[in-house]
Amino acid sequence: MRIVVCRLDEFPPGERRIVQAGRRSIGVFRVGDRFYAINNHCPHQGGPLCLGRTKPWVSSSGPGEFVLAEDDALLACPWHGWEYDLATGQSFLGPGEPPVRTYEVSVEAETAGQPPAEPRGGRMPGPYVADTFPVHVEDAYVVVETTPRPAAVPGARAAGGAG
Repeated sequence: MRIVVCRLDEFPPGERRIVQAGRRSIGVFRVGDRFYAINNHCPHQGGPLCLGRTKPWVSSSGPGEFVLAEDDALLACPWHGWEYDLATGQSFLGPGEPPVRTYEVSVEAETAGQPPAEPRGGRMPGPYVADTFPVHVEDAYVVVETTPRPAAVPGARAAGGAG
């Protein structure tokens, strides 16, 4: 299933959207120019995960030194503060707890009215050709893909979709 979230120009960096698809509730986050989508259900105690705070990854090479990874983010559950990687859904509290389901996100240009790239079904072109006109893409939309992704390797961090 594909879910059109909104137009790209209506989704500024630092914002989030929570979308419903049937019984699913999915949070879509824009961190810098990267997009992440994650299930809005905390596996710890069922809280509304996507209402929680986001914060950048922080790493340190020694005392008093730290680096913020601005395009990678953690999401903290508003109920108990458990943190999850927005890219992989991996929990960093509660060893053995399952990760949150994440989804692919893409930014796609509007393509309505464009002909298919190649003839369909092996058909041969007929003798008539219709008039065609140039089409300009003016809008882009943020789209969530809900087909299952391969399971993440424990301890590895994957990149979120970007557009």
